[in-house]
Amino acid sequence: MNSFIVGDVEITRIEESLTPAYPPEFLFPEWHPDYLDRHRDWLAPNFYDLESGKLISSIHSWLIRTRGHVILVDSCAGNDKPRPAFARFDMQRTPYLERLRAAGVAPEDVTHVLCTHLHVDHVGWNTRLLDGRWVPTFPNARYLFSRRESEFWDTRSGEGGRLPINDGVFEDSVRPIIEAGLADLIDPPHALTDELTIEAAPGHSPGHCIMVLRSKGETAIFSGDTMHQPVQVHEPHLNSCFCAEPELARQTRRALLERCASANGLILPAHFGKPHAGRVTERGGEFSISFDSI
Repeated sequence: MNSFIVGDVEITRIEESLTPAYPPEFLFPEWHPDYLDRHRDWLAPNFYDLESGKLISSIHSWLIRTRGHVILVDSCAGNDKPRPAFARFDMQRTPYLERLRAAGVAPEDVTHVLCTHLHVDHVGWNTRLLDGRWVPTFPNARYLFSRRESEFWDTRSGEGGRLPINDGVFEDSVRPIIEAGLADLIDPPHALTDELTIEAAPGHSPGHCIMVLRSKGETAIFSGDTMHQPVQVHEPHLNSCFCAEPELARQTRRALLERCASANGLILPAHFGKPHAGRVTERGGEFSISFDSI
């Protein structure tokens, strides 16, 4: 497990999966082979698998422990969920909860779950299958969803509710939380604690959020899917094929990188390969990321 200390706060990565996932030309519609030539020396082996020709993709949660809270950022894809559009996530059986317990946290200990957005691989462990029903996995937690995001993906009324990319996701992983009375629909910026603030970061999805941690003069940013791969630090114009509003996604990404560079903050994305977090620097308008000083 990867663990980091930021001020008074402990952060631990809880893995669901780590595997070569997508060829770069699939994930990034504007990909050019020159990008691989330019960055191959540091992309392989942690971020690019030479044998398969695929980018390494991690699916994980960030577990945050403060003095009074136990918070999960994003809840991966989950087990037992039919996902015919994504073979990678279809009817999974992973030891995610066992890994959470190995980190010293039982599901009942979690006080908050933040879903940076409501895509299939960020909400799955919100619920688990019990006696044929989807029930909250973290029964004592408040689940934080962007109001804009929830309204967009709601299958009964939202614009995106019937898009194939999220088929079944709202019904088995979001609506049961709302119906259980555990959901807080928020309008960022939203202060979760004195140290943690949820902020709007749209583009990848309509209500996509990030969370900013400030503790004892140190900063960390949980960036969700603002970026999927570290190559986007160096090539911030690259959008994933899953970004709903491409130009807005680029603007949000660049603003995030500028912020991380100016604050020397730790950036903790949702899908980077090992070591899964890094620090961004800027020189002459060009960004780079270091994994050596975390």
